[in-house]
Amino acid sequence: MDLSSIPDLGAEDVETLLAVLVAGQKRVQRVPLSRRAVWIKRHGDKELPLWRLLQSALARLVPLTILRPSIYLSPARMIEREVRRIHLFAEREFAVPEVLYASKAAMVLSDVGITVQHRLGELKRDDPAGHDDLLVACAAELGRLHAAGLCHGRPYPRDMFFAGGRLGFMDFEEDPQTVMPLAGAQARDIWLLFLQIATGAHLGGETHDRAYAAWSKRAPPEAIAELRRMTCFLGGFLSFARLIGRVHMGSDLQRFIVATSYLMHAFINYSAE
Repeated sequence: MDLSSIPDLGAEDVETLLAVLVAGQKRVQRVPLSRRAVWIKRHGDKELPLWRLLQSALARLVPLTILRPSIYLSPARMIEREVRRIHLFAEREFAVPEVLYASKAAMVLSDVGITVQHRLGELKRDDPAGHDDLLVACAAELGRLHAAGLCHGRPYPRDMFFAGGRLGFMDFEEDPQTVMPLAGAQARDIWLLFLQIATGAHLGGETHDRAYAAWSKRAPPEAIAELRRMTCFLGGFLSFARLIGRVHMGSDLQRFIVATSYLMHAFINYSAE
C-alpha cells in the first residue's frame, strides 16, 4: 500500500500528503486535497498515560473485568490492531472509514463527514426531541453491533458518523475483547454510551428508557446478563460517589451516578416482570 494508490489523488496531492505525514505533529489531522479530504492518525511513541497505570492497578484490586484496560502496544502494532478491527467491522457490513494507507506509525483514512457528536450539538438547542432520537439511534445501532458478535471499546457519539440510514463507527484503538469475555466488553460498551446519554438527554428518563429498550431489543442475552451483574457491582459505589458529589459534583461523577443508577433501575424492573 502506497500513497499513489489512493483514489482521486493527483501528483501534487501525493506530495502534500507526504509532506504532512513527515512533518505533521498532530495525532489526528484532517488534510484537504484537491478532490477529497483525508484524515491522518498517528500512533507515535509516548509514555503510558497515568490513567492507564491507575486503571491497571485498580483492575488488579477489584474483581471486575470491565476495569481491565486494553493491552498497550507499540505504535506499529497499534496501527495493525486498528486496521484489523476496521476490516473486521467492514466484513460484518458495518460502515467504517476506509483505510487508504498504513505505515508503522500512521494511517490515512477516508473522510466520513460529520460525527454524531457534531450533529447532537446542532440539535441541542433547536430540536431537543430530534437530539434525543439520535441518542436512541446510537443505542440501537450499538445493539445491532453486539448482535453481530462485535464490541467497539469506546462507543461515544464522537466516534460515530452518518452512513445512509444507519450510523457508522470509527476509532478502534481499544480492543477490550483481548482482556475480557465478549459479553463483558459489550456490557461495558453500553455502560460507556449511557455515560453520554445519562446527563445529555433532554427528556431524561423517557429517553433513558427508549435507549435501553433499543439496545436490549437487539443485544445478546449474555451481554444483558453481564450488564446487570456489572451495574449491581458498580451500584455499591453510588453512596460514596454521592458523598463526594456533595463536596464537588464534576461532570464525570454526575454521569457515573445517573447512568449507573438508571441501569440498576432497569435491571430491577426487568427482574420484576
